[in-house]
Amino acid sequence: MFLDISQMRGTRDRVDRSYPSSAFDLEVDTCRVEAPVALEFEIFRDHRQFRLVGHVATVLELACSRCLEAFRLPVGAAFDLIYLPEHENTGEGESEVEEDDLSTAFYRDDTIDLGALMREQFMLALPMKPLCADACRGLCPECGTNQNTGTCPCARR
Repeated sequence: MFLDISQMRGTRDRVDRSYPSSAFDLEVDTCRVEAPVALEFEIFRDHRQFRLVGHVATVLELACSRCLEAFRLPVGAAFDLIYLPEHENTGEGESEVEEDDLSTAFYRDDTIDLGALMREQFMLALPMKPLCADACRGLCPECGTNQNTGTCPCARR
């Protein structure tokens, strides 16, 4: 899942790719890619700097933070990123993170890692507290019964 930027001849190009869900390991136990991933973007070249503006879409499977049941979350994330050569990533001591730093990434050996780009967009699209439904009732704190699908004899306080 790499883009060879040495093959780019003009200053602008368009990329449309699709990847199977099995190509992704998000390294998160509570989230996995459930559907094929559609990646489309325009790439603009300015000497050794590349700007990628596009969209990535798929369906993620998450665990509800209340009832722990798996549910599917459609994800469509737009991005606008600047890629600079890795040797320009000097990391000179401590500094305050600027707004431009959040949209800057680095490439190495004339290759942009599209897999890393997509995984980052998936992680940014995750809700802080994933819920299968706004009205999810969660688990009983006494016996652990899923209160969305059943009732339990535990006393309510």
